[in-house]
Amino acid sequence: MSLLVAVAAGALIGLSLGALGGGGSILAVPVLVHLLGQSPAQATTGSLVVVAATSLIGAVGARRTVMLSRGLAFSAVAVGGALVGAHASTRVGDDVLLAAFSVLMLGIGALMAVRQVRRARAAATGTPEPYPQIDDPIITFHPTFACDCPQALKVLVTATAVGLLTGFLGVGGGFLVVPALLLALHLPLRQATSTSLVVITVTSLVALAGRAGSGVAPDWGVVAVLTVASCAAALVGTALARRTDTSRLSGAFTVLVLVVAGTTASQALPALV
Repeated sequence: MSLLVAVAAGALIGLSLGALGGGGSILAVPVLVHLLGQSPAQATTGSLVVVAATSLIGAVGARRTVMLSRGLAFSAVAVGGALVGAHASTRVGDDVLLAAFSVLMLGIGALMAVRQVRRARAAATGTPEPYPQIDDPIITFHPTFACDCPQALKVLVTATAVGLLTGFLGVGGGFLVVPALLLALHLPLRQATSTSLVVITVTSLVALAGRAGSGVAPDWGVVAVLTVASCAAALVGTALARRTDTSRLSGAFTVLVLVVAGTTASQALPALV
């Protein structure tokens, strides 16, 4: 039964990461805790493996729209936050980890719901969503030094937040990366979605390395099954994103996240009282 659960959950995680550029990782921790019997500390570590591998496969599948240099630049800023978050996660109890994760999940679900409502209104009125286009580099050194400091600050704050969340809670942070790439780096939506997979891969690997030697090891067999299923589904997701409108998938996924968030919070938050 655990094998079937791992395969089904992995497929859902991979489909979301591949098609939507993020979001799926938010399900990995609840699946590992509530359905596959891992502790919160084990789950947040195992989740990093699932997310890193799946995002890498998804990025390869979407390589035609990946803006590698900008993704790596954003990742370089996020690395510091990932290491700090990974170190902090080893110093708090399981109840705190799971409660923090449930609060984060509720917030993400709410943001996703708001985004869905805005998209529906835009579609109903025929108003296109105002996605920015690629602009000049934020910092240049040749022929002279120039810096767009407000945008640089946006990148610094958002990338650090992504790194912290990835390291501490074992999530990929795609829900933050995609808006950041849209607004701070001025990438179009399709490029932001695929480039976010590069950022998620790098920050997840760094966070996983930061947890090495902590003495927390998940059930690697379960994690391996979840990872393989997720990677396979990510390829399907990236193909789906190229050929279809993913708004319906995004809407269904939003509902699922809110349901799982409510369930997780109802179990995790009372444990702190």
